[in-house]
Amino acid sequence: MAESHRLPTTARVAAAPELLNSPRALRQLTASWRAAGEVVGLVPTMGSLHAGHLSLVGAAQSECDRVVVSIFINPLQFGVEEDYLDYPRQFEADLELLSEMGVDACYRPEVRTMYPDGFATRVVVEAGSELWEAERRPGHFTGVATVVTKLLAATGLCRAYFGEKDAQQAVLVAQLVRDLDLGATISVCPTVREPDGLALSSRNVLLSASGRRAARCLAASLIEASRRFDSGIISGPELAQAASEVIGAEPLASLDYAGVVDPADFQPLAQATGGSRVLVAAQIEGVHLIDTALLGSPPRLSG
Repeated sequence: MAESHRLPTTARVAAAPELLNSPRALRQLTASWRAAGEVVGLVPTMGSLHAGHLSLVGAAQSECDRVVVSIFINPLQFGVEEDYLDYPRQFEADLELLSEMGVDACYRPEVRTMYPDGFATRVVVEAGSELWEAERRPGHFTGVATVVTKLLAATGLCRAYFGEKDAQQAVLVAQLVRDLDLGATISVCPTVREPDGLALSSRNVLLSASGRRAARCLAASLIEASRRFDSGIISGPELAQAASEVIGAEPLASLDYAGVVDPADFQPLAQATGGSRVLVAAQIEGVHLIDTALLGSPPRLSG
């Protein structure tokens, strides 16, 4: 790495990132950076940026010489009845945040650029393709795998940053990179939460005030599962049931799933250990929310 080029996050100069809207432009820019000996970081997002996204940007800036943030609301990962048209869009505000962070480039392709007429390719990662989010949202991970493959192909050799809240997605992406020899390094960063424990999500803005309060049940369910584990209960189904009951007790929440899984392959576990992962998902006011934590490391809930 060209250490002389790298600036800590706090030392980066606030400036508007270079705006790119085609894979060719992104490929040429990142190739020039690598030719200068610089390490490239990529933070894939769908926009409506919040502190969780910015923590990924900060992690990328601490490890890389140059950072690209992509903003693309990917229609392939939304189901027929999901909220593609309602998904929050606030590009000008996003660009201001990226400017304040000193991000080097923002890749914002149009749908017709990513998926032109005649586009006929899908990327399918078979491992875990029938579990949890995959079962709840058929086709979702095929859409994720397809768009991430395109983003990594356009960026070239890089480090790519994902959030722990989307842990199943991160495992799928790591599998994809290994299987297709894409050469990227995948980094998973801790979930950023509100003071009351709610995991940050762009979808949170779609909730009413009462829905927002109700959404705390997801973090609370993870805490309860961890509490039961700490008390000596190791049955995976029993711990998952404990999480389910917390969500089920919230009138505005409708449970989608709860499970205790192996963090490497997301297979459900009969018996949990301190490294096992708890997954929960629920619908609140029609908004699909997910959360996760490792047993023994629950989120903090206050307020």
